[in-house]
Amino acid sequence: MIKDCQVGKNTTVADTADLYKCKIGYNCKISGFVYIEENVQIGNNCKIRPFAFLPTGVTIEDGVFIGPGVIFINDKKPRAINPDGSLKGEGDWQLVKTVVKKGASLGAGSIIMCGITIGEFAVVGAGSVVTKDIVDRVVVAGNPATKLKELIEW
Repeated sequence: MIKDCQVGKNTTVADTADLYKCKIGYNCKISGFVYIEENVQIGNNCKIRPFAFLPTGVTIEDGVFIGPGVIFINDKKPRAINPDGSLKGEGDWQLVKTVVKKGASLGAGSIIMCGITIGEFAVVGAGSVVTKDIVDRVVVAGNPATKLKELIEW
């Protein structure tokens, strides 16, 4: 379902993807079972593979690859209820934003904690848990993700 989205020219979105009030650039490929929430911004020439979850507060720059099952987090203190036992509503939590810079690649099953920036052309290994900023042109992996090497070429 595509609801109230801006989708650029030559971008393909699978029938089973759910997109709500987001902005997607041109020449992107959004695979099946991807869920993108409101106010997410996705640049041009991006690929988002099946079962990725991009909540409000995520910005993806141009040329980013998001592997299957990548999950972004946007709340540092998630809870279903307030201290008084009432169900949390829209104003009962703090949005924490995340940015993925140009050309980065996020491996399958990665979890991206909120409030971080992933640098240009950085590579996140499959299954990694990213808990802090990643500089440009490095490979990181693990839980928590740590630098394995610098990328001179790619």
